[in-house]
Amino acid sequence: MNWITNYVRPKINSMLGRRDMPENLWIKDPDSGEMIFHKDLEENQFVVPSSGHHMKIKGKERLRFLFDEGHYDTLENPKVAVDPLRFRDEKRYIDRLKENRAKTGMEDTIINATGEIDGLPIAVTVQDFSFMGGSLGMAAGDAIIRGFENAVEKKLPLVLFAASGGARMQEGILSLMQLARTTVAVDRLKEAGLPYIVVLTNPTTGGVTASYAMLGDIHIAEPGALIGFAGPRVIEQTIREKLPEGFQRAEYLMEHGMVDMVVSRLELKATLARLLRLLMKQPPGALIDPEALPPVASDEAPVPAHA
Repeated sequence: MNWITNYVRPKINSMLGRRDMPENLWIKDPDSGEMIFHKDLEENQFVVPSSGHHMKIKGKERLRFLFDEGHYDTLENPKVAVDPLRFRDEKRYIDRLKENRAKTGMEDTIINATGEIDGLPIAVTVQDFSFMGGSLGMAAGDAIIRGFENAVEKKLPLVLFAASGGARMQEGILSLMQLARTTVAVDRLKEAGLPYIVVLTNPTTGGVTASYAMLGDIHIAEPGALIGFAGPRVIEQTIREKLPEGFQRAEYLMEHGMVDMVVSRLELKATLARLLRLLMKQPPGALIDPEALPPVASDEAPVPAHA
C-alpha cells in the first residue's frame, strides 16, 4: 500500500508527483558555471550579466535586437542545386540539409535583411552558426552576393555578421569557389562608395576568415570571439610550440592589429549607428539621402555564377 498516494491530500501529493518541465529553463555560464534563467539571458541579448560572456545567438534574434523596434524586411535568397556532388559520409549530405532545415526553419545559413538602426537605413547579412556550423557552400555564397547586390542597388551601407567553421566540405571545390565570388561582391560594394562593416562573432574561422570576413572597412569583434584560419590545436601541433594565452581571441587580435575594436553586443547597435553615420558623412540623427550618393556604373559585369 502506497501511503503517499492513499493518505496525502491531493494538493500536496501533486507537488510530490512528477511534472513535465520545459527544457533549457536554466542555462549555464561557461565561464563561471553560474546558472542563468533563460528569460533573463534573452532580455540581456544572450550576454551573461555577471561575467559578460557572449552566448551564441540565432540570426533572427540578432536581427531583432539590432533593428529599431525589431522591425526588418528579409530578402529572398537565390535557389541553387542541392547536393551537386551526391556527397555521403556517415549519412547523405541531402539528409543533413533536411535535418538542419527542420531544426532551424532556415533554407541555409545566410539571412539578408534591410531596416533601420537609430533611424539609419542599412542592409545586414547574418551568418547563422546553428545551420551546419555556418559553413560556406553554394547557397550561402549566392545569398551573400545577393545581399551585396541589394545594398548596391538600394545604395545602403552593409553590415555583415560572420559566424562560421569555414567552407562546407560536402560541396568540395564548389564551396571554395565562393571565397573568390564573395570577394568580387565586396569589391563591387566598395566601388559604389558604400561602407562595409564586419562584425566577427564566435567562431569565425576557416575560409570565411580568408575571404569576405576580413575585407571590411571596419572590423568589430564580439568579446571572447574565436577568430582565425586554422584552429589553435592544429597550429600548436604544426609548429610544436605553445601558443600565447588568449591566442586567436578577439582581445588578442585587437592588441595585435587584426581587428579594430571589441564591442559588447549590448553596445553594438549604438556603435554601428555612430560608425555608419561617420562613414556616410551623415550628421547625427540625419537620414541617408540615396540621391546624394555617387551613381553605380551600369556596365559592370555581374558576379560570375557558380559552376
